[in-house]
Amino acid sequence: MLAIRILFTATSLSLSVSLLAQQAPLPDVPTLMQQVEEHQRRLDQTRENYTYREVTETHELDKNGNVKKFETEDDDIFFVNTHEIERMVKKNGKELSEGEQKKEQEKVMKAVEKAQRTPAGEATEKDAVSISRLLSIMKVSRPRREMLDGRSTITFDFIGDPHARTHGMAEDASKKLSGTLWIDEQDREVRRMIAHFDDNFHLGFGLFSVGKGSNFTFNQKLVNNELWLPTDAQAHVVAHAIGLIGFRADINVIDKDYQRFHAEALQQPSAQAKQ
Repeated sequence: MLAIRILFTATSLSLSVSLLAQQAPLPDVPTLMQQVEEHQRRLDQTRENYTYREVTETHELDKNGNVKKFETEDDDIFFVNTHEIERMVKKNGKELSEGEQKKEQEKVMKAVEKAQRTPAGEATEKDAVSISRLLSIMKVSRPRREMLDGRSTITFDFIGDPHARTHGMAEDASKKLSGTLWIDEQDREVRRMIAHFDDNFHLGFGLFSVGKGSNFTFNQKLVNNELWLPTDAQAHVVAHAIGLIGFRADINVIDKDYQRFHAEALQQPSAQAKQ
């Protein structure tokens, strides 16, 4: 009976705290979004002290939604001048051959050089867009408070701002997005984002397009009680190209094995991250 009373009391306290949090006034929305953008920009710089392993699983689908091809790729992720660098270490579960490692290292060095030349916060590729840039492109509405993993979040619906200044195809495409955004109330960090394309977006003079119905989910969490980093992402991609059968795929991304490291370490062919 004592254990039941303790459990009941703890549950009641938890519910009371949750209800009080939900009843508290919501923060000023423009101020909150400004704080989130500032925090995300600082995060883009701070995460250069970390590396992690990213595993990408791609299920290519036929027109009926059946899996016709399955591929996996393991990459070591690190950052230079706020820009993400990928170094592939496995393909379909197999270690790279000596020749593949040499080719991959050459690609990494070129990416590092390009990242060093590209101003912090700007995309190094036309088909890339950062979370901090997405925040500046979106318009938010319907703020409310929700609990996620026991933490209070401020949740918004959002759409792409058609009048936002953008650079590159990925940022232009972001204007076609809508979805939901969860902001960790305590840390003012993006906790989750779910987005989808409401219309087709044409790339390369209309020769290629991302189809309506494509969607993605992105999550990040506080790692080691120190830094917010990506934990996983999922995407459903529908794409079309003139003269080609449409491409459809379900993509699952898992981020793990976070470690501190020295920035120059992963630029070496066989280097390992250092704690």
